[in-house]
Amino acid sequence: MTQILNFFAETANYTLCSFERAPRICNYSFRCTVMQMCLDVTELKSACVCFQEEPGPGPGGGLCFADGRRRVDYVLVYHCKRRQSQHRHSVVSNGNVPSQSPTPSRRSTKGDILEAVLEAGLAMEPANELQDKIREEFERGLQEEGLEIEHDKEVCVDVCILTVRFTRLHVPWSILSREAELLKIRVPTKKTYQLKEKTGLMGVISSFWMKINQPFQPGVPEPQDPRIRAYEILRRTACTQTCQTMGISSLLAKGVYDSAFPLHDVSFMLHEEWANYGACCKYQPMDLIRKYFGEKIGLYFAWLGVYTQLLIPASALGVAVFLYGCFTVDTNVPSQEMCDERLNFTMCPLCDRVCDYWQLSSICSTARTSYLFDNHATVGFAIFMSLWAAVFLEHWKRRQRCLQHSWDLTGMEDDEVRKNELRPAYEDFLLKKQEKKAKNKKKEESLSWTDRLPGYCINISSILLMVGVTFSAVSGVILYRIIVFAVMSMNPDHEAKANVRVTVTTTAVIINLLVVLVLDEIYGAIAAWITELEIPKTESTFEEHVILKAFLLKSMNAFAPVFYVAFFKGRFAGRPGDYVYVFKDFRMEECSPGGCLIEVCIQLGIIMLGKQLIQNNVFEIAIPKLKKMYRTYKEEKDGSADDEDKDSKREPQRWDLDYDLEPYEGLSPEYMEMVIQYGFVTLFVASFPLAPVFALLNNVIEIRLDAAKFVTEIRRPDAVSAKEIGIWYNILSGISKFAVITNAFVISFTSEFIPRMVYQYLYSETGTMHGYTNHTLAYFNTSNFKPGTAPHDTDFDRQLRICRYKDYRDPPWSLESYQLSKQYWSVLAARLAFVIFFQNLAMFLSMLVAWLIPDVPRSLKEQLKREKALLMDLLLTEEADKQSWQHAHDMIKKYDVEMDSKPITLYIANTL
Repeated sequence: MTQILNFFAETANYTLCSFERAPRICNYSFRCTVMQMCLDVTELKSACVCFQEEPGPGPGGGLCFADGRRRVDYVLVYHCKRRQSQHRHSVVSNGNVPSQSPTPSRRSTKGDILEAVLEAGLAMEPANELQDKIREEFERGLQEEGLEIEHDKEVCVDVCILTVRFTRLHVPWSILSREAELLKIRVPTKKTYQLKEKTGLMGVISSFWMKINQPFQPGVPEPQDPRIRAYEILRRTACTQTCQTMGISSLLAKGVYDSAFPLHDVSFMLHEEWANYGACCKYQPMDLIRKYFGEKIGLYFAWLGVYTQLLIPASALGVAVFLYGCFTVDTNVPSQEMCDERLNFTMCPLCDRVCDYWQLSSICSTARTSYLFDNHATVGFAIFMSLWAAVFLEHWKRRQRCLQHSWDLTGMEDDEVRKNELRPAYEDFLLKKQEKKAKNKKKEESLSWTDRLPGYCINISSILLMVGVTFSAVSGVILYRIIVFAVMSMNPDHEAKANVRVTVTTTAVIINLLVVLVLDEIYGAIAAWITELEIPKTESTFEEHVILKAFLLKSMNAFAPVFYVAFFKGRFAGRPGDYVYVFKDFRMEECSPGGCLIEVCIQLGIIMLGKQLIQNNVFEIAIPKLKKMYRTYKEEKDGSADDEDKDSKREPQRWDLDYDLEPYEGLSPEYMEMVIQYGFVTLFVASFPLAPVFALLNNVIEIRLDAAKFVTEIRRPDAVSAKEIGIWYNILSGISKFAVITNAFVISFTSEFIPRMVYQYLYSETGTMHGYTNHTLAYFNTSNFKPGTAPHDTDFDRQLRICRYKDYRDPPWSLESYQLSKQYWSVLAARLAFVIFFQNLAMFLSMLVAWLIPDVPRSLKEQLKREKALLMDLLLTEEADKQSWQHAHDMIKKYDVEMDSKPITLYIANTL
């Protein structure tokens, strides 16, 4: 039946299966059927053939076999040791030997790479000989699948060195068609229809919006190339005779091949329309990205684009909150009182013995700066950001559904084959276990919990150890702050003493930043290592476990210093005459009278900005370039003995250039960087309203930086199908919910919002903020200092009896001196009440937003309904055609067999 369908399809210039949707306004995709296809066979066959003038391409070329016609779809790389003279030429395994086509030079290299096989007749080690057999069986299996292979052989060399060997693969058009049927690739119907255009006010708004957006659209055509990759065949080809191995992933893990990758297309439009900083104001060409890199990478950049786009309103409102603070700082009564020298608030010493009394007006600039971020508008902005997080998640779900429909992912299980593909490490461990129990004739099909118990124990102990390392790092920075503060307070310079708090805070944050960056790299490696010890069964399970562990460790590492300053600093410092000491000499650090919010702002700003700048410029740009320079230098140095092997007349081929690029390591680092940034934007936005602004500026650059990295800095990844972003959505949802709680506590316990409200409505005689500063400062009798803790030398009156400190405590002349006052308990009750109110309000509004915003856009729903109707029409038409053919067949039987065939043909034609 398939042959008959193929015959009719080719006769009518249709194809049974297409690889990409044709440009259309609206259509319905369904599985391959005859006579409803919209793409011509010749259009897609052209994608499988190279058209060029010469067989040997120049720089950036090398996209074809040596014959200059067949396109290189995939490249396998391995290393071999040469021990005798041999001549270089190209051999096509299932084709002819090309005659006068010189092949490109091969780079010779030495390094810690498993040596591969030699040519027949050379002295080999047993391991290399086994790998040679495995490669031969694997490539024979590829040829049986229909792939065409081209090998490289070497020129005359008499020395013994390691050299890179390339095996190039080509997938013929017939194999692509077969793979399309196996993967059930969907195609658009030939029949299309117009959606009803909007009229009235909505139509005018829609037309106006389209005209505004037109300059920002990427200038790329609709992609038409096949999306079937050779990797689909490579990952299911087995080596059952030489080793029990399935797919290229296992061979890479065993060292049979060094690497495997498709080639970059240097003439691709992604360079100009996407991987270019000049295109930062344009939308991303998502269909082109998806076609070139696959759905998984396409979904990442689509998510990043949605996240960046929604940061625009959050950034605008954050700037408005900051400007509100700037415009109203001169009318803020508490900061005016703190700056008023006439009020003469004499504060208690900041350290024992060497520190003197000081005037509250000396921190006037700190108080005014703190108000810029700690004002009434901050509370509204925190509620807005809770709603913003809910809108962002809902908007992404809608965008994801639209992409699933336009990319034909609605009926696809999320790469089910790859999801159930066993990991090489799991296969090896299971094989060893089976060999041990072979004597008992007991076949083991899976690992038991006892096999994984050692790995789980190491996992738990390692995670606890890393948690301890993080807390130790934070504690070390705390000790640095305490000790340096005490040392700098001994400085006789009054100006230096006035700025000691800011100096210590800034230097401590920089140290925190460096520690965070170093531990980030260590935690990423440890997360992968301890997950390997669990022996996960599939790649998807391994990836999820690594992501969870890495996120746990990296988020704790990034947020722990901010959590300390926001919620713990100054809470356990004690009071004058009864301080808490570290090492019996150093007092625990306290917050300034203006509160700790400005320190949280400094901590958050420096860590967030520094992390983004250093990661973008150092880890993503500088380090890969340094690695490439070092690798090039090492190859040139090690290849000096192989000068005869280099063809000076020939430029490097495309596969040479791609092999020199960094290997693709997955999307987890990219997602992790953005998710940690999302945490900074949402978790502590009440203390730093400008966080969305810096995130927006970073992401505009990050999109183009990642694009340039994927196109020019790393080897082209395999196109992997995916319906969604996976576990990252759950992590984002968890962060959004946790952000409601953290912002509630920041506003209640870190900022001065609740104490101000309590004073204004409960304790102020005039109903204003006048007298608030005096209300928040407690009294201390200097005669109650412990022996040896009072200032030795003072510029104040030695008969000074009363100093002030920030706290709600009864004065020394009361019956319960220095005990927590009623005002303290009133403020604490108001703080807890606000936490409950804010949390429930934000959660309710978030749930309301999620309920009001449907997951599927209305336009998509209408389109799906129309496509179902189109499908029904198509099925009815097919049924009618089937009945016509059956009727014609019945009529033929009525005629005599000996009748001439021509009248029969005419009769059939008339009947049809």
